[in-house]
Amino acid sequence: MSWASWTTAGVYTGRGGVLTDEVGAVTGDVTVHTTFAEGEARVAVQYSGASDWFTMSGSPVPCGSEPESRDLHEAVVEAVRKGGKATVPSMPHLSG
Repeated sequence: MSWASWTTAGVYTGRGGVLTDEVGAVTGDVTVHTTFAEGEARVAVQYSGASDWFTMSGSPVPCGSEPESRDLHEAVVEAVRKGGKATVPSMPHLSG
């Protein structure tokens, strides 16, 4: 079984923040975490320095490989920086 994870701390959300399943929009300084396992990627965010993680809306997503999940993580970080109640972006080259 292949798995991987990436974490990017100190990401400042754009206006409108990032949308989560549990608490709605989260804004400010956040940490973004992506875990890839068993053909899917799960994305979570937390206020930097906090202990609670929230599922980013649109997660999990089908993901075919570790390199694709890394690309997804980078795209998620950029979406969070843009804000606008960001959700996990769809990436046409990702497939289950």
